[in-house]
Amino acid sequence: MQVTSDTALVGKTKGGAEIKPLFTERISKDEAKEIKEQIQKSANEMAFKSASVQSALFRKDDAFAKEYDEFQTFLQDIGYDGKPIAELSQEEASALVSEDGFFGVAQTSQRIADFVINGAGGDEKMLRAGREGMLRGFKEAEEMWGGKLPEISQETMKKALEMVDKAIYDLGFSVLDTEA
Repeated sequence: MQVTSDTALVGKTKGGAEIKPLFTERISKDEAKEIKEQIQKSANEMAFKSASVQSALFRKDDAFAKEYDEFQTFLQDIGYDGKPIAELSQEEASALVSEDGFFGVAQTSQRIADFVINGAGGDEKMLRAGREGMLRGFKEAEEMWGGKLPEISQETMKKALEMVDKAIYDLGFSVLDTEA
C-alpha cells in the first residue's frame, strides 16, 4: 500500500490501492508499520513543500528559479490552477497569501491537516506519525531557509498542528503522547 502527499489522491493511492480508513479491514502489524512510516514521510514532505511555497513567494532569487519546475508540479498536486507563480504581480502574490488566499494560513493549514487526518483514518499512531512528519518537514524547511521562516509559515504550522491535535482529542486520544 502506498500513501502519498498528493492531496488529490487522499483516500486512494497513486497505485490505485484504497487506503483502509477507520479500521474497516484488518491489517497486519507490518502493513500498519509501513503505512505509519509512509504517512509520516508524506506529512513531512507536504509540510516542507507547503512552507517552501509560502516562503518562495517572498523571495525573488536564483533559488526560486531553480525550484520553479518542482513548485509547478507540487502546485498542481495540491489543486492550485492559478497563474504561474513566477508570473504573478506583487498584488496577485499578496492576494494568494492573504487570509483567504490559496496559500494563506487558513487554506494551507487545512490542506496539511486534512492530509494527515484523512491519511491516518482514525488510527492514533498514524495521526501521531503524521504530526511528527509535519514538524520534521517544517524544521527541514527552516534549515533550508537558513533560519526562522516567515510569520505566515509559523502561523500555518501552528494552525495545522492545532487541527491535528484536535482530531487526536476528538477521537478520544490524549493529545500528550504517552509513549514519549
